[in-house]
Amino acid sequence: MAMGEWAGETVGPDVWETCRDLIPAGSVFAFLAEHRGRLFPAAMFADMYPSANGRPSMPPQVLAAAITLQALHGLSDFETVQELRCDLRWKAACGLGLHDTAFDSSLLAYFRRRLARSGSPNRVFEAVREVVKATGVLKGRQRRALDSTVLDDAVATQDTVTQLIAAVRAVIREVPGADRVAAAQCTAHDYTDPGKPRIAWNDEQARADLVDALVGDALRLLGHLPDQQLGEKAANAVGLLALVAGQDVEPADQSDGRDGRWRLTRGTASDRVLSTVDPDTRHVHKTRSHYQDGYKAHLAVEPETGLFTAVALTPGSGSDHHEASAALDLLADEDEPVDAFGDTAYSTGHTRQALQQAGHRLFLKPAPLRTAVVGGFGLDDFVIDTEDGTVTCPADHTVPLAGPSGQRMQRKAVFTDQCTGCPLRQRCSTAKSGRIVTVRPHHDLLAAARRQAATDPDWQAAYRRWRPPVERAVAWLVAHGNRRLRHIGTIKNNAWLHTRAAALNLRTLINLGLTHNGTTWQIPATA
Repeated sequence: MAMGEWAGETVGPDVWETCRDLIPAGSVFAFLAEHRGRLFPAAMFADMYPSANGRPSMPPQVLAAAITLQALHGLSDFETVQELRCDLRWKAACGLGLHDTAFDSSLLAYFRRRLARSGSPNRVFEAVREVVKATGVLKGRQRRALDSTVLDDAVATQDTVTQLIAAVRAVIREVPGADRVAAAQCTAHDYTDPGKPRIAWNDEQARADLVDALVGDALRLLGHLPDQQLGEKAANAVGLLALVAGQDVEPADQSDGRDGRWRLTRGTASDRVLSTVDPDTRHVHKTRSHYQDGYKAHLAVEPETGLFTAVALTPGSGSDHHEASAALDLLADEDEPVDAFGDTAYSTGHTRQALQQAGHRLFLKPAPLRTAVVGGFGLDDFVIDTEDGTVTCPADHTVPLAGPSGQRMQRKAVFTDQCTGCPLRQRCSTAKSGRIVTVRPHHDLLAAARRQAATDPDWQAAYRRWRPPVERAVAWLVAHGNRRLRHIGTIKNNAWLHTRAAALNLRTLINLGLTHNGTTWQIPATA
């Protein structure tokens, strides 16, 4: 059945009614076949189709069930439609008849786009979360384990030359009048050709000349564009060209007497755009030497059941997307204070303060302190009084803290005079002038956390017991090829992450014995 041919009835016998015994009992397929209408009622999507002139070509309940199964099994749109055509389980789950040939795969993209533009883009996840709440399966389970994982992007990383050419082409394509400007100002490359110029790529000077010429083209194009009001796509194209034209280059050495030349910069720009196809993707550093290209998925998991209580997706790098910032959002919808478990990435002073003010109990592993001398004195070996503004070193020298009082500002204690002739100096500092102690914001909070983690056996036992299960949830999330994303941009991939989490939650609930008694959702008390 092509898109637009849905007549409101299935074609052929209803698969669930006629082939029920062939659908695996206790599977997500059987559950959706029996409870699809309860989980995804028609009213749930009414705001997405407000026009009274006509109706959706395919009921949104069918499409919601389809994208849930799609996210669960990690399929493309084309593969999903093939399953709906040929697999009895999928037909039963989505309410299709035996002879239904499903619909055009573009309808799935159209449905996801409507969801993204609606006032509730994550309603599939929220619908399953309401089921979780109705069952009471999380009642009394007030622990939440936090973690993040890298999801690989769906595009190839572009080098500087490819990005510049692609960005110039986008401006020519999207901005009115840019084609005439490019014809007059851009001479480094034939921009009707999306490929790379033909040069001697093993010739370093030839590569340098090409980069210089392409950056010159980009700057001249930007400088000569007509003064006009730009639409969203055109404005984005201009902004992206300006970004990629400057992120990888710097003014070249002018020793040859030629001004205005550009060369590749030494090093990598912070928060560098990797691709003009997906400007949101970033380098995500797992260690100092290893990184992946993509996004970060942030997760809050109830560790006993493995249920995802909240998820979020952000571009891979940048301080605004640090795990500590995401933690506040992951726990924002909790009705009651919880025990929050997380590794050192979540243990910043600001995050600790915010979560404690919200009433949460923190089991966040403190970041280890570095010492100037191996095995020497660290910050916690100094007596730091932030109220009186003094610091006493292990040799019992006391100096004032320089800077404004309080917990919110960085301050320093200078021991340069006291270090002269100090018998403990070799264990304290390698600096010629002596030790300078930096006291950062929220010092008292972080110091107390380090003491608790080091000395409290109950804290240690709880962390060892309840933090590791989140790794299992991460493994579920990325299993069967789902570490690589299929979409472009933060909005689309964030929507996929929520749908994937909803599908996994639904599978977990079904495994726990989820049923509906005619009034509400329930799970056996033994679960």
